[in-house]
Amino acid sequence: MAGRVCVCACVWLLAVPGVAYGPKQRAQRSGDIMLGGLFPIHLGVQSHDQDLAARPEATECVRFNFRGFRWLQAMVFAVDQINNSTDLLPNVTLGYRIHDTCNTVSKALEATLSFVAQNKIDSLSLDEFCNCSGKVPSTIAVVGATGSSVSTSVANLLGLFYIPQISYGSSSRLLSNRQQFQSFMRTIPSDEQQAVAMAAVIEHFGWNWVIAVASDDDYGRPAVEKFENEMLERDICIDLNELISQYATEAEVRALADRIQNSSARVIAAFATAPDLEPLVRELARRNLTGRVWLASEAWATSSLIARPDYLDVMVGTLGFALRAGHIPGFRDFLRQIRPGSSWAHNEFVREFWEETFNCYLEDENGATRRERKQEVEGEEEEGGASLRPRCSGDEDVSSVETPYLDYTHLRISYNVYVAVYAIAHALQEILTCRPGKGLFANNSCADIRRVEAWQVLKQLRHLRFYDSLGELVSFNEGAELHGNYTIVNWHRSPSDNSVEFHEVGYHVSASGRGEGKLYIDRTKLIWTGQTTEVPFSNCSDDCDPGTRKSIIDGMPTCCFECTECSDGEYSDHKDASICSKCPTDSWSRDNHTSCFRKEIHFLSWEEPFGVTLAILASLGVMATAFVLALFIKFRDTPIVKASNRELSYLLLTSLICCFLSSLLFIGKPKDWTCRLRQPAFGVSFVLCISCILVKTNRVLLVFEAKIPTSVHRKWWGLNLQFLLVFLFTFVQVAICVVWLYNAPPASYENHELDDEVIVVTCHEGSAMALGLLIGYTCLLAAACFLFAFKSRKLPENFTEAKFITFSMLIFFIVWGSFVPAYVSTHGKYVSAVEVIAILASSYSMLACLFFNKVYILLFKPSRNTVEEVRCSTAAHAFKAAARATLRHGSNASRKRSSSPSLSSSSSSKPELEGGSLERRGERVRAPRVSFEAMSMSVTRGDGRSDSELSKP
Repeated sequence: MAGRVCVCACVWLLAVPGVAYGPKQRAQRSGDIMLGGLFPIHLGVQSHDQDLAARPEATECVRFNFRGFRWLQAMVFAVDQINNSTDLLPNVTLGYRIHDTCNTVSKALEATLSFVAQNKIDSLSLDEFCNCSGKVPSTIAVVGATGSSVSTSVANLLGLFYIPQISYGSSSRLLSNRQQFQSFMRTIPSDEQQAVAMAAVIEHFGWNWVIAVASDDDYGRPAVEKFENEMLERDICIDLNELISQYATEAEVRALADRIQNSSARVIAAFATAPDLEPLVRELARRNLTGRVWLASEAWATSSLIARPDYLDVMVGTLGFALRAGHIPGFRDFLRQIRPGSSWAHNEFVREFWEETFNCYLEDENGATRRERKQEVEGEEEEGGASLRPRCSGDEDVSSVETPYLDYTHLRISYNVYVAVYAIAHALQEILTCRPGKGLFANNSCADIRRVEAWQVLKQLRHLRFYDSLGELVSFNEGAELHGNYTIVNWHRSPSDNSVEFHEVGYHVSASGRGEGKLYIDRTKLIWTGQTTEVPFSNCSDDCDPGTRKSIIDGMPTCCFECTECSDGEYSDHKDASICSKCPTDSWSRDNHTSCFRKEIHFLSWEEPFGVTLAILASLGVMATAFVLALFIKFRDTPIVKASNRELSYLLLTSLICCFLSSLLFIGKPKDWTCRLRQPAFGVSFVLCISCILVKTNRVLLVFEAKIPTSVHRKWWGLNLQFLLVFLFTFVQVAICVVWLYNAPPASYENHELDDEVIVVTCHEGSAMALGLLIGYTCLLAAACFLFAFKSRKLPENFTEAKFITFSMLIFFIVWGSFVPAYVSTHGKYVSAVEVIAILASSYSMLACLFFNKVYILLFKPSRNTVEEVRCSTAAHAFKAAARATLRHGSNASRKRSSSPSLSSSSSSKPELEGGSLERRGERVRAPRVSFEAMSMSVTRGDGRSDSELSKP
């Protein structure tokens, strides 16, 4: 019996509102289902040095928070609206128990323990022991808390008992960890998205030298860590990274203010709550430290604690990231209906709100004791002891006082509270309307709405999907985070009362997943510090002009740099370029390196004077050679043409025309086909030409040196064999060209290395060895031709063809000997010009030396174009040749006689010899006669026999 009495007494103590466990000041209303609420009705607690000499006193909350009270009212309004609804939770009444966290972890945990303790007592089912008529139902969900550090502690405790928690203001990204905070949910975006948005704004205005300030708690530290990473990705440097707290000493605040004042950064990004930031702002305002741009996180972007007229000189121009405002129908009238009295007895915070709003006091049941305490508090707060507050009548008009409580124009956190309450209501609605067999619990069963437990509500919330009044989807699935839709507000000074006005100047919508999102800022609406419209400068170094790049200074952050001019071939066309871009391969940088221009394309053109001159010379060579060929064809039956080996001369002149024509392939823009054709055309043409000269020279030499030309000589040096030799010599060159074109064909290419501002279009020969072999073989034939021509230098005086061949080959060697060093040392389009000059010079030399004399005779000295003239030109040489032959014959006979063995035999034979000698003396020795008929040389013996006759026409 005693145990039953004890248990009932414990339950009574927890059930009776006046003596229930937890903070004494609360807002509470009974119902079928109870919701918990955690709100910062005060901004902090009084700090006391607890030396534990006596029992520690409970800490007292100070600094009434009007915004926090409005958030509490949003929850009360939402619960009342749901209870009055016929569609949502009909016949089910929601109740609430709301506690003040005083913006501290200790007070929040004290309130949370009351929720947990009540739930544990309720789970004991003590109805069989006593009739507990005043029993309070379990708290099935908690709305709150505000600060991330507070919510972290609360979530750790509530998660142990699977009590769902929906925060309306805790944005720390650490709370996204579902493994650690399994019962935590929220209706506010994560700070991770806010850090991305703030970094995007800094990049948008071109700042790269900023100061980061953050609360020293679970809200500020993770946020500034993410902010640092975003800054690093954007090459933006943080000069100072400081942590602050509302409990920092004055010396610490002054030291931080000194560092900010001495920093060259002019942009301050603050991830802090208003109570933590306020001591620093107060110190900076005391120093009148203007000229700074503040970037405010959502925790203080519209906070009345910072947005005060006495701080506005320092804070004007602040850019704040406020949550997107929502609309709560009827909430404005609800806020105005507040009155102290019995109708608001369930909300114990109304009395203090009324006293703080109208700066008066309300009598309560304690009367004078309460006034005395107020006098004591007021005396401590006001210098010199201010007069007592007047008594409140209770009929004051709330609308007549300007207070943050009635700032319902932009409902942000209040709307998040409203959505959180409705999320719980929708989860309960799904439990209420659940049909057996389609539930979320074991065997698809449904929960009983009258005996619903916290873990069942948590399960239902995890599967909840509904749309709020803004049309946005609300879901608490695992991994589901609300998109960060932030409104960017700019702090202006009101011209009427010097108060702070929040002007919407843009927005930032976070992208789904990982991304930059969408940023929009209307610069025409911005007002900066000092009431200017010019964007402040906050860079470690001055911007680099176009044409330069940033060069890192050793030992300094990357944002501190020197401006270095771009290298040749590189450019930068915008300010603050990190690197200079390389110009395209066909372009080059201008002198100021701000842009590129197209390079000039150089090649041996048909249009330039040099190319035209070479083309004219080649054309004249072709015409001159064609003229000689036509002349030879016209006078083909004359002795001078016949004596020049008529058929070989035709072939020689044709090859010379090809030589002149091949030089034209080196003029004009090189293409693949011209590159593959020009060297083989040049090589084959010259080899054909030199082969003809070689065969002619060798035949002339053999004929004049022959003692007695026989039919064998005539057969061996017949016309067919001459053409065969020419073909064989030329075939070797053709084979070299075929192998060259097959293995390494030449091709055109653009050379960008010779000159920075010029592209030289030339031919890549493919194989230098093949080119050397082609020219070397040509020179080898020329050397052989020169050798034979040199041996023929003592031919008859009037027969000067061998001498002319010698001169032409000598010029050929001089030209091509000079060509090699000139070709190697010349670059660009003049490489082709050098080879063209060499081709023309050698071609002209052969044409002039071999045919000028004959053309002169044909045109101007026809009298010399006779058989007698040709014979006369060879007479002297013929007699000399016969004499040499006779002398050699006599010398051989004398050697034979001197070698006879006996004198007698010599004597006996003397008459014969003498007779024979006489006979030989009496014999008429005739000089051999040499005739030319189509370069077919014949010798007429002394007996009158002739191989051929020159007298024939």
